Amino acid sequence: MKDFEKKARAYALKNAIAYDGVAKAGSVISALFNEGLEKNEVGKYSEKISKIVNEINSLSQEEQESEFKKSEKLVHEREGREGLPELPGAKKGKVIMRFAPSPSGPMHVGHALTASLSFLLVREYGGKFYVRIEDTNPDNIYPPAYKMLEDESKWLFDNDFIFVIQSDRMKLYYDYAEKLIKKESAYVCTCSSEEFKKFSEGMKDCPCRKLNVKENSSRWEKMLDKKGFDEGGAVLRFKTSGGMKDKNPAMRDFPLARINLTKHPKQGNKYRVWPLMNLAVAVDDIEMKMTHIVRAKDHRDNAERQKRIYKALGLEKKTPWTAFLGKINFKDMELSTTKIREDIEKKKYLGWDDPKLPTIASLKKRGYKPSAFWKFAEKIGFSEADKVIDKEEFFKLLDAFNKK
Repeated sequence: MKDFEKKARAYALKNAIAYDGVAKAGSVISALFNEGLEKNEVGKYSEKISKIVNEINSLSQEEQESEFKKSEKLVHEREGREGLPELPGAKKGKVIMRFAPSPSGPMHVGHALTASLSFLLVREYGGKFYVRIEDTNPDNIYPPAYKMLEDESKWLFDNDFIFVIQSDRMKLYYDYAEKLIKKESAYVCTCSSEEFKKFSEGMKDCPCRKLNVKENSSRWEKMLDKKGFDEGGAVLRFKTSGGMKDKNPAMRDFPLARINLTKHPKQGNKYRVWPLMNLAVAVDDIEMKMTHIVRAKDHRDNAERQKRIYKALGLEKKTPWTAFLGKINFKDMELSTTKIREDIEKKKYLGWDDPKLPTIASLKKRGYKPSAFWKFAEKIGFSEADKVIDKEEFFKLLDAFNKK
């Protein structure tokens, strides 16, 4: 087999990146069959493959990703696949997945493709599919998006989902914040962002990390109190088990909640402390008993943070299986809802359903069916490879699926 060691290492890196830094020899062998490895040669190469896998697993995830970028061209991506990908560990009727958009705007084609894959897998195996509006950042909310996302979900997901809004679940996030404090897995930090950045870069603990449970509980109450800390005066942080010397800077006592006095479109000024994404997502995934998650690979660090929250709560075995998808770079198509919103206000477009826009509102009006997006999502599958697709090519494929 040509370039055996290089290819084995490349596939081991790819497998490790897909599974939280841990590659498996069996998966590497399966991949190498597509590269020309014969079954009768497995015995000859198995020891070498195991050695390569062990070497890869000894690297940090950051090192794995860096090395994989150099050997990515050696990895063969299956094209034109048919049917849904297999969902590891799935039990019939027990699969729970979600689509979790921010209400910064309505759905566009990028949302539709990723979300449709999760929806189809739940429909295939049986279980529950949640559409969860992640609106705990009051600074980036477009109020009409709540209804637009719900209506578009009814159309795209055949009205077969459970609709949840995060800001309606604030007490739950507070309860979990208190649990983490009591377990000594979270602390309230009053260092400025500049001070904390210096501690992180120097891999040193900030003074707040040494506080006991009683003091942290008192500080937490002060965060919640309208007469307590000012905005920016305190942050709830996760207490990383390995301390501030974690190889991955993103894991070093990351923030869980902050004070934000911006008026919330739905909740008004009812709350002053808002959970950040990693706390809110981990809590919801735990409470909804999420089994499998499909997410963009640029959320790999967030997935690891959430996994650590599960572990701190003694729920490590309940951590959902995760598939990471490569980015689809749509050429000649504007997908930023913030930018589209600005252009609508400037009268560049007639509205969200303007035929020039790649929004679901527009494509639905133009006669596209939900099943066209389902077939497109099925074709993509669990591919981690980034793709570039121009507008003409995208619509050529979507038109073909729509005709079917």
